Amino acid sequence: MFTISIEKKNLTIMLIANFLVAASATMVLPFLSLYIETFGSFSHEYVQRWSGFVFGITFLTAFFISPLWGRIGDRYGYKPILLITGYGIALSIFFMGFMNSVWGLFFLRMIMGAVTGFIPTSMALISAQTPKKEAGRTLGTLQMGTVSGGLFGPVIGGLLADNVGFSYTFIFTSIAIATAATFVLFGINEQRNQEQKDRRNHYTRKQVLQHIFEHKLLVTVILLSFLIQVANFSIQPLLALYVDELTSSTNLAFLAGIAFSATGFGNLLATRQWGKLGDDIGYEKVLSILLVLASIFIIPQALAEELWQLVLFRFLFGIAIGGMIPCVTAYIRQEAPLRMQGEVLGYNQSFRFLGNVVGPAFGGIVSGYIGISSVFYVTGALFLGAFGLLWWSIRHSESSRHVNQDY
Repeated sequence: MFTISIEKKNLTIMLIANFLVAASATMVLPFLSLYIETFGSFSHEYVQRWSGFVFGITFLTAFFISPLWGRIGDRYGYKPILLITGYGIALSIFFMGFMNSVWGLFFLRMIMGAVTGFIPTSMALISAQTPKKEAGRTLGTLQMGTVSGGLFGPVIGGLLADNVGFSYTFIFTSIAIATAATFVLFGINEQRNQEQKDRRNHYTRKQVLQHIFEHKLLVTVILLSFLIQVANFSIQPLLALYVDELTSSTNLAFLAGIAFSATGFGNLLATRQWGKLGDDIGYEKVLSILLVLASIFIIPQALAEELWQLVLFRFLFGIAIGGMIPCVTAYIRQEAPLRMQGEVLGYNQSFRFLGNVVGPAFGGIVSGYIGISSVFYVTGALFLGAFGLLWWSIRHSESSRHVNQDY
């Protein structure tokens, strides 16, 4: 009974902490380009170019660093990593509020990328204390904190920037993240068994990579994380422009925010239920269903003639993609030994970060050549391609299992 209460307390604290971190991390994103404009008299092209660099460098740095945080977490515990990344992100964002040059902001965003690992580490922490048969539902519940934070963060950030200015918004953001890390410091009780503590049982990096490549379905799931992020992020930077094509209203920013938020609301409502279904029928099966649904719900967005149609299908699309992350994480929990789980999740997170970088660039290139609406079609094809890859991997995995049983 005591162990269960610790698990529930840890889940509740991490749910709140992930909300604060996700909300804070997205609070500053809507006005990064506007903040750069305050550094001097720059051309529109210069601001656009550096906005992309400043946005992307965080994810590019995190791509290389994430497996390292996972590996350290496997060896020494996930709580220390949560504290390092939480307070590290808070400090980097705090100093952003005092920047007066593009290079300084770029450097701090790079530092932020190096310590970006709070949310994936929280997934590893909760996953490690959760029985495999309940992983989908529990991780889906945890994901609700991240999704809701990402949903409300841009709105809160915009309101703060309008009322107290950019510098104070960075400061308030850093305080919120430091508060989340402090919750972890005093509230989280990490339970590690003797097998996890014994360093002789830990895997080398070569053994971890060997385990991944020996499990073809595990490789596929990690690649899916990349494709999902590419598909999801390819349209996000263009959504405001697309909303502008559908409406003549002067409240463009507000209406674009509604279109963004619709996906988040769909995520929030469905993520726990998809995880629970994965517990019951298998995470790879649920992922297959979600990839097909995502491709179905993204195509009508290209055909929308009114804003309400776009918002409706963004909401349905959000329901589909809401279960992908918890199902991927739960599958890794199922297939990776506990002593290497953090590092495997780190590799998975790295490919998600890489998708965050590739997606906007990919969407920009496609829209530049054949228009914004075409990005929806290409994205739908990406989801279908991801489904085909997963289906092939499942069939290949099942046939290999049958061959081994015959021998």
